Amino acid sequence: MNHLFSPYKIKELELRNRVVMPPMCQYSVTNKDGIATDWHYIHYVSRAIGGTGLIIIEMTDVEPDGRISDFDLGLWSDDHIPALAKIVEACHQYGAKVGIQIAHAGRKAQDAAVPVAPSAIPFDEKSKMPRSLSTDEVKQMVEKFRISVQRAVKAGFDTIELHGAHGYLLHQFHSPLTNQRTDEYGRDLTKFGKEVIQAAKSEMPADMPLIMRISAQEYVEGGYGIKESLAFSQHYQNAGVDMFHISAGGEGPIAAWGRPGTHAAYQVPLAREIKQVLNIPVIAVGRLDEPVLANAVIGNEEADLVAVGRGMLRNPYWTLEAAVQLNKESYLPKQYLSGFPRT
Repeated sequence: MNHLFSPYKIKELELRNRVVMPPMCQYSVTNKDGIATDWHYIHYVSRAIGGTGLIIIEMTDVEPDGRISDFDLGLWSDDHIPALAKIVEACHQYGAKVGIQIAHAGRKAQDAAVPVAPSAIPFDEKSKMPRSLSTDEVKQMVEKFRISVQRAVKAGFDTIELHGAHGYLLHQFHSPLTNQRTDEYGRDLTKFGKEVIQAAKSEMPADMPLIMRISAQEYVEGGYGIKESLAFSQHYQNAGVDMFHISAGGEGPIAAWGRPGTHAAYQVPLAREIKQVLNIPVIAVGRLDEPVLANAVIGNEEADLVAVGRGMLRNPYWTLEAAVQLNKESYLPKQYLSGFPRT
């Protein structure tokens, strides 16, 4: 039976365990230029030293106005490659594999003078009114994703994740709430996502897996649920996605009746459903900070990998501590041997 510290392989990506550090924005770019800083280096490399199997670098944007804020990472220029490559190389030195989440915030780009979106619908009454992208601009946006993935491959990343969750641009296109277009990208809500996937795959080595993060359920009135997300995920799988990272929400102000659960593992049923119905590997996420629980998700075959977010923000060495609690053999830096039980 597999457990949290069983090795895992998908295509040629080999992980030492099933623990994932999910992308979590640090808002720590200092010159608003999108270039990773010393903070990012220390932040990610410490989790590699801490035993994490797969580290996914935070939301990294394909153009300046695609950022949530001006303090986010970017990959719209070759100038961004060296700092990211330095992080990847150091994480590899400590045994972790590294992915990067490629994205565009769409209507949720807070610092853009005029955000862009599939349709001119603001996120809420306090948000800026976005401008609807023209059909030609949508095609240009696909190209921006392609070039950013090309740069990520040059930087040495082991896998690519496309951000199709949490109300950002890819999510906005496949949600009927935010895509009210009448052109080809409105008649087929998955067309933009499929084209981005195909563009990404065209730049990736054949043996490199493509991950896509999705919101499997929307928490607003009239929002989609698991039935609809299974349908669009099938299209994305057919287009080339190798693994889904299952989250939820983010597309609009949460209605009182639709609030997500706050209990441990509240999103795991969504991951399990997609894994079983589509027969595709998935990453589960959502209050999985307790090692025994994270281990059970793997052992019960509800997901293939487990993402630990807030727990890893609190403790860079979460994975090392989890191995002790679960009495599992794992990587341990020789410099830290005296700090752990001798078993």
